[in-house]
Amino acid sequence: MEKSERLMSLDVFRGITIAGMILVNNPGSWGSIYPALEHAEWNGCTPTDLVFPFFLFIVGVAITFSLSKRKERGDNQNKLLFQILRRGLMLFALGLIMAGFPNYNLSTIRIPGVLQRIAVVYVISSFIFLKSGIKTTVILSAILLILYWVIMTLIPVPGIGAGNLEKGTNIAAWLDQLILGNHVWSYSKPWDPEGILSTMPAIVTTLLGIITGHWLKSDKDTTKKTVWLLISGNLLIVLGYVWDMWFPLNKNLWSSSYVVYTAGLALNFLAICYWFIDILGYKKWAKPFQVYGLNAITVYFLSGIAARLLNMITITAADGKDVALKSFLYNTFFLSWLQPINASLVFALTYVLIWLGLMWILYARNIFIKV
Repeated sequence: MEKSERLMSLDVFRGITIAGMILVNNPGSWGSIYPALEHAEWNGCTPTDLVFPFFLFIVGVAITFSLSKRKERGDNQNKLLFQILRRGLMLFALGLIMAGFPNYNLSTIRIPGVLQRIAVVYVISSFIFLKSGIKTTVILSAILLILYWVIMTLIPVPGIGAGNLEKGTNIAAWLDQLILGNHVWSYSKPWDPEGILSTMPAIVTTLLGIITGHWLKSDKDTTKKTVWLLISGNLLIVLGYVWDMWFPLNKNLWSSSYVVYTAGLALNFLAICYWFIDILGYKKWAKPFQVYGLNAITVYFLSGIAARLLNMITITAADGKDVALKSFLYNTFFLSWLQPINASLVFALTYVLIWLGLMWILYARNIFIKV
């Protein structure tokens, strides 16, 4: 991406999203969490359920900014496609490393996952961007969302009966069982929240980001851009609410209503960031999030590995018992003076701040690790 075209607001939006991912993934105790920091059990949408679709939406906007010049110049398409595929494979590999760390049991290692979904969606969406224009992208997005709705609700589930949207008995869960078997998330067996079929609407989340990127790159007046981001966002939110009556908002299924609803909120959030940061120039407050956003995948991966290590490393407590390092730190420095739910939150916030400090060291040295 050329510096003259880079949107600080997009980096900040990405940084806020990644900070949110780390926050909700690392409470002091999974038994003491504020409801807003938990995923909806099934249908519904909490603030936590916005984090992942926001990131995929941002991926789409970034695709437009990073590939447009090369597409317009007529750069070798095969070379571009190879670079895209290589990046996708690297992301997928990082996801597998996180999934198996530290013991890699190839018979049960989880194949889907957050980084794996980002990888697949990035590759497919980038291919679509290079091979089609904005009109085709809009039409394809609508077709994929409607098709997914039809598949989920009308196709009978083998061995179960009529199509349904219930946990574990829907067509997406059946497909995960059939193809992935034991290679799904152990906490959600026999299905996976980043499973095979739900990747289809997740692609649309990124395509909506690509469409937004086209609009932001246009020569329209910046005020007009912002207004239409807000108008479009609110229209999608309304569409999501309406669609929810037939195809409920559901992150686990990545339902079509969930796609348009979360994209609408992402458009509003990006519009606000764009207006205050890139247009009005209020940037100082956003620096910590920019630091996070410029090394987003790096901090997500390393913080995930470190979290595993905190649970693996044991020390001997005052009572002579061996406890996980995380439990020792949580009990000693947080739970000792705070109520459990607040101690859990402050632990997560502290973890976010520690990683901010580490990323700031990279930022100060102009080290930006691109995957």
